[in-house]
Amino acid sequence: MAENTSTPPDMEKAPRLDSIGYPQEAIIKHANDADEAMKAFEGYEGESLVLDEATSKKLLRKIDWHLMPLLCVIYGLNFLDKTTLSYASIMGIQKDLNLVGDDYQWLGSLFYFGYIAWEYPTNRLLQRLPLAKYSSFCIIMWGLVLSCFAAVTNYQGAIAIRFFLGVFESAVSPGFAFFTSQWYTKNEQGTRTGIWFSFNGFAQIFGGLVAYGISTGTAKNGSSIAPWKIVFLFTGLLTASIGVIFLFVMPDNQLNARWLTKDERRLAVERVRINQQGIGNKNFKAYQLKEALTDPLAWAFVFYALVADIPNGGVTNFFSQLIVSFGYTSQQSLLYGAPGGVVEIVTLIGCGYFGDRLKNRILVSTSGLILAIIGTLLIAALPLSNNGGRLAGYYLYQGSATGFVALLSLISTNVAGYTKKTTVAAMYLIAYCVGNIIGMKVSPFSRPQIDIDL
Repeated sequence: MAENTSTPPDMEKAPRLDSIGYPQEAIIKHANDADEAMKAFEGYEGESLVLDEATSKKLLRKIDWHLMPLLCVIYGLNFLDKTTLSYASIMGIQKDLNLVGDDYQWLGSLFYFGYIAWEYPTNRLLQRLPLAKYSSFCIIMWGLVLSCFAAVTNYQGAIAIRFFLGVFESAVSPGFAFFTSQWYTKNEQGTRTGIWFSFNGFAQIFGGLVAYGISTGTAKNGSSIAPWKIVFLFTGLLTASIGVIFLFVMPDNQLNARWLTKDERRLAVERVRINQQGIGNKNFKAYQLKEALTDPLAWAFVFYALVADIPNGGVTNFFSQLIVSFGYTSQQSLLYGAPGGVVEIVTLIGCGYFGDRLKNRILVSTSGLILAIIGTLLIAALPLSNNGGRLAGYYLYQGSATGFVALLSLISTNVAGYTKKTTVAAMYLIAYCVGNIIGMKVSPFSRPQIDIDL
């Protein structure tokens, strides 16, 4: 009797399974939705991957040496470029551009309006486009836009530049948070975020010295263009140049890092597997957007960013004028603002490191906020004649960034799903902008002022 080789009807309808029991149709259906990390293991099915502690530490050092210097320098320039307006405020910009009434206040605010307008779209582009290439485009563009200040002759031109400066700089903070979550484990992210954010402090030191050197140099020898224009031109072209380096050196993720071997790329992906977040997913997911908008914790982050950055808006944009109000000259204010950067460096790196070691970033970050509160009380309560004490209060206030940085690092660490992560980051940074705008409006230095000549 011939053997019956036909397939039973019920078996024909059964889905085909892979080696571990998942329907192949389901795998095919979701293949295009897989995280970028899956590409690192294509063609290596069945091969074991061993990542011991010594190899992991060696790989971490290599990653740090190639990523952190660029992240630190660029983020420092990001802060420097925002604060050039404060230096310019006492170097003649108000007189040269005929700023009257609240023109200077609006000039500062337009940066944040541009930031708000483009923050969510830029977060989506950071998810959709190659991360390093889009980031480098924004860095180069904001440097070129900033350098255009050297050609400005009126208030309208300055307003346009400030708006587009906000548009292009809006990619930096979320983009760098994504880089950090992509390359580092959760226990490493707080320290790294604190380190690259601390370069705001280095930028404050560097910017103060540069502005002081330009102001004193032009006062002695003269210049063909206004001193404040030289500041914008120097910082803008420096940023654009570093942006070009960023374009060629910074990888989009572990898979195209030229300074890693093929095996090291797989190991670099493997070492962040513990995060359970992957290294990038370019697909928009509506349910994650809904999760972000209905998550009470996300709105708690938003509330903090809004409230905490109200004082920041006044200090960041008017700190040179604040120091002048203590009784110092315009040139002295450029120089005396620099030490505040040291406080910011120490508090951010310290809180980032101990927050990771103690596994409580929020609690540790309150130490910087306590310093800021003490500093604010010194500025407000000491007699007007106590210039040194009030200046010390300004320095202590620079510890205020620790809370903001701790929450920014927690977004990269704790928010899973790239659509949700980008949405929460956008919400957080939009609130940061709104707080800064409010701060500029309520600052006593936002009132009409007489320009201070050097």
